[in-house]
Amino acid sequence: MRLLLVEDNVPLADELVASLGRHGYATDWLADGRDADYQGSSEPYDLIVLDLGLPGKPGLEVLRDWRARGLTTPVLVLTARASWAERIEGLKAGADDYLTKPFHPEELLLRIQALLRRAHGLANQPLLRAGGLELDEGRQSCRKNGEEIALTAGEFRLLRYFMLHPGQLLSKTHLAEHLYDGETERDSNVIEVHINRLRGKLGRELIETRRGQGYRFGGQP
Repeated sequence: MRLLLVEDNVPLADELVASLGRHGYATDWLADGRDADYQGSSEPYDLIVLDLGLPGKPGLEVLRDWRARGLTTPVLVLTARASWAERIEGLKAGADDYLTKPFHPEELLLRIQALLRRAHGLANQPLLRAGGLELDEGRQSCRKNGEEIALTAGEFRLLRYFMLHPGQLLSKTHLAEHLYDGETERDSNVIEVHINRLRGKLGRELIETRRGQGYRFGGQP
């Protein structure tokens, strides 16, 4: 899953990018509201974490403009202020969730997980279930027929994306756009390698290849 973090506090941003990366999220970081306004609308993010106190353009104004242009990406707002009036203003502007600083990184991760599942019409449960599999996002492993199967970081990122989009036809270009951040070279051959490894661990029937079109994870949520 590819996220955009908009936060002008550099030490906090560094901490969050590292934490998100350890949990399998490809994260782009911006510190200026004007840059966020443009990039949030032009890149295919799965979720945006937006601070309100930004230089260049206030976060609330950025959010309003995104929603006015029809951007439906889930947005989790960060703020150092905890007033009810500001929370209500942010929700009216189109925020999907709110987190007040200071916060524990684990709470941010759980809120992100919940928002992503909600965006795909899935229940927020301890395990992600689809295609006869149970995916433990905290341990980055899955179970099939009660057997626990270890995953590499790349396999985990890809399987999580498939399980959040069961039955959908996903091209290699689409997968690359959502599995890598903007600074990483997007090699479709690496995706093929991860798919072959997942088939070897989980069964070839779970991931269908449509020649010239992409891949389809055959399970249903």
